[in-house]
Amino acid sequence: MKAIPFNRAVRMISRGTWSFLTNRPLVVSFEVTHSCTADCMHCDKGNMKPDPEGLLQAADYKRLRAMLKPMAVQLSGGEPLLRKDLEDIVRAVKEPSGLPYTILVTNGRLFTEEKYLSLRALGVNQFSISLDFPDDRHDSFRKSPGLYEHLSKLVPTLAAHGYDDVAMNTAITRENLTSLRNIYDRAKQWGVNISYSAYTPLRTHSMDHYIRSADDLALLRRTLDDLLALKARNGRIANSPWTLSGIHDFFLHGTIPGCKAGQRFMVVTPTGGLRPCSMFDNTYTSHQEILKQWVPKNECGGCYVSIRSYLDASFWTLLKDNLSNRVFSKNGAAKNC
Repeated sequence: MKAIPFNRAVRMISRGTWSFLTNRPLVVSFEVTHSCTADCMHCDKGNMKPDPEGLLQAADYKRLRAMLKPMAVQLSGGEPLLRKDLEDIVRAVKEPSGLPYTILVTNGRLFTEEKYLSLRALGVNQFSISLDFPDDRHDSFRKSPGLYEHLSKLVPTLAAHGYDDVAMNTAITRENLTSLRNIYDRAKQWGVNISYSAYTPLRTHSMDHYIRSADDLALLRRTLDDLLALKARNGRIANSPWTLSGIHDFFLHGTIPGCKAGQRFMVVTPTGGLRPCSMFDNTYTSHQEILKQWVPKNECGGCYVSIRSYLDASFWTLLKDNLSNRVFSKNGAAKNC
């Protein structure tokens, strides 16, 4: 991804430091809807659903952003582009300072070049688009015919604008294990970045997509080593080296201890419930309640999704990683890393 401009990076580091010191979440995921245009095999939020009673509106997101003061927010779902008031929600979560760093997570079905330009003008800093396979197997896995063809035309068009703010997001499963390198090649061909995470059975309660056999684990290890080498040579992989390596450990051991859900990151449901993470239905009325009731008892290690894996690191590791990946020109404008 393109380096963050110096002034904004300083504000993000200051906000992140303050969050660490005050025990506030660095990242908040606003699940603006639980409806989705797809029905993915590895997810529990598929298909369309009626809007629930008490669906949060833009003013509610502004209040929550002011209360939680995160360094970064995710606008996710379900499929967030189903919200007709998404632009108002983006305006609500952004401060005049440009914070929080804002990421839109989408399957891309409803995404267009016009929506991309409009949302980034309003302050969306990064667009994360799911990609499970480098071909039309993606459609079958997501039960969404024609989706891959749509992405194959749309994503290069977005990349051609030169903002370098689009990343494909791949959840590693048993089905796409042999395609991980080809997915990287496809993202590179399209001119965008790629981020990998690990499938978790916590969402679906199914081990069908989990990587368990010795042969598959060995292939995963070789593939991740290959991706680490590609990251060092060519970039384009958004994962930090320790998170990429940790994916193998997660599948090997079936757990990664030390989850900071509810402390470093948290989720807001479409109706305003506060949850430590999206894997469980435990819902609270305040972040302080999460800190008192959930965090001390949290021994879960059952996922290694991107947000969790990245925020497991120590404060100093996160600070060093962010600084080492930012290159600034003398006038404060960002250069490409």
